[in-house]
Amino acid sequence: MNLDVTFFLNSLLLGLGLAMDAFSVSLANGLCNQKIKFPKAMGIATTFGFFQALMPFIGWVLVSTVTKYFTFIEVAIPYIALVLLAFIGGKMIYEGVKKKNEKEECPVKPLTFGPLIVQGVATSIDALSVGFTIAHYNVWEALLSAGIIGVLTIGICLAGVYIGKAIGTKFQNKASIFGGVILIIIGLEIFITNAII
Repeated sequence: MNLDVTFFLNSLLLGLGLAMDAFSVSLANGLCNQKIKFPKAMGIATTFGFFQALMPFIGWVLVSTVTKYFTFIEVAIPYIALVLLAFIGGKMIYEGVKKKNEKEECPVKPLTFGPLIVQGVATSIDALSVGFTIAHYNVWEALLSAGIIGVLTIGICLAGVYIGKAIGTKFQNKASIFGGVILIIIGLEIFITNAII
C-alpha cells in the first residue's frame, strides 16, 4: 500500500470535484425544506456521500474485472444522469408553478427516501468514470480513496443543506422552481461535458 501525500491529495481533489453536483442538490433540498432538522439533513448528506463513494469503487471494479463492458456503461452515464435530473427538476418546477400563490411553505413536498435515492444515484453516476483514474490502486487503496471521497461529500452536502435552508426564507414560493432549475442545469452540465455524440 503506497499511502503517500499524493494519494491523499488526489483523493481529496477527486472528492471535492465529485461533491459539487451533490452540493448543489443539497442546496436545493435545503431551499425547499425549510423545517429540516439535523437528522434529516445528515441523512441527505450521508446518502450523497454513500453514492459518491460507491460509484468510483464500482468503476474501479469494472475497470479491474470487466473492462470490455465498461465502455457501454461509460457512454450511457451522461444520458442517465440527464434524464434522472431533468425529471426531478421538471417535477419541482411544475410543483412550484402550480402552487405559486402559496406564501407560507415551499411548494415542494418533504423529501422522502425514494426521491433522495434517485438524487443520490443521479448526482453520482458520472463518478463511475473515476474508476479509470484509480485503476492502478489495489483493492484497499481503492476502498480508502472511495471512503475519503464519501466523507468529504458528507461534509460538503451537510453544509449545502444548511446554506440552502438559510437562503430559502428569501425565496419562499420560488424555492421549488429555483431548485428544479439547479437540478436541470446539473444534468445538462454532466451531459454536455461527458456525452459522446
